[in-house]
Amino acid sequence: MTHRSGFISIVGRPNVGKSTMLNQLVGQKIAIMSDKPQTTRNNIRGVRTTDDSQMIFIDTPGMHKPKHRLGDFMLKSAIRTLKDVDAVLFVVNATEKPGKGDQMIIERFQGLKTPVFLVVNKIDLVHPDQLLPLIDSYNSLYEFDEIIPVSAQEGNNCTTLLTTLESILPEGPAFYPKDQVTDHPERFIMQEFIREQVLHVTREEVPHSVAVVLDAVEKRKGGAVYVAATIIVERASQKGIIIGKQGSMLKHIGQEARGEIERLLGSRIFLELWVKVKSDWRNRPHHLVEYGFDEKDYQD
Repeated sequence: MTHRSGFISIVGRPNVGKSTMLNQLVGQKIAIMSDKPQTTRNNIRGVRTTDDSQMIFIDTPGMHKPKHRLGDFMLKSAIRTLKDVDAVLFVVNATEKPGKGDQMIIERFQGLKTPVFLVVNKIDLVHPDQLLPLIDSYNSLYEFDEIIPVSAQEGNNCTTLLTTLESILPEGPAFYPKDQVTDHPERFIMQEFIREQVLHVTREEVPHSVAVVLDAVEKRKGGAVYVAATIIVERASQKGIIIGKQGSMLKHIGQEARGEIERLLGSRIFLELWVKVKSDWRNRPHHLVEYGFDEKDYQD
């Protein structure tokens, strides 16, 4: 029996639902989700394995014009995935017409020999009659190999997307064990789950100014796991927002994040959180490296 395998990059503007799509295609939550743009900062790999194939999906940061060195990292990180993959999923929002951001991404497809799928996401939010004009507008910008409307949130048409992808992947072996769903260590996912809760409860500039560093993970007697983490912000005012009145906000963040981490590890979790201020950390290479962003991406 033929076995197919390959790497698929998921790209698009911020807030088009790429992380939701990754979780849907893999069948498990491995990427954090938020209604705020630029939620994803690192390339996150999700693995879907069946008897006949293995697909490695790469969820990338939303492509946008950088405003700081962290933004530079995110853009370079996304662009790099267009090389050496077997397919590209260009995810767009069904509720929005093509804009300058979409055209910037499409320009990156010029000269690619890799198949590029146009994946029109969030079709559950629009009337079917709206889809054809939207697809025509994208077709005028680039000749896509496939066009597949989906709802990553509801799972609509995602099976069609998977079946079509499998048909174009090359023959090859499995690159990961059958039960592995991501190549990121659990520590990274735990940090992301904490950051996700900060995104959910804060507004304005706070979500974009937050990083999370895991300080300790220790197994305790009885099978419980102690987790200590520090939430990094850029200003003292942001620290006050995250802590909240008498620590109420930080307590809420911890409670929600603990539930996600417990589902990930299958163990009882004791989660302790601190908040520290690191001024302008998004523009300081040594802080970016410290918080998990690759130093080589800042070299000219």
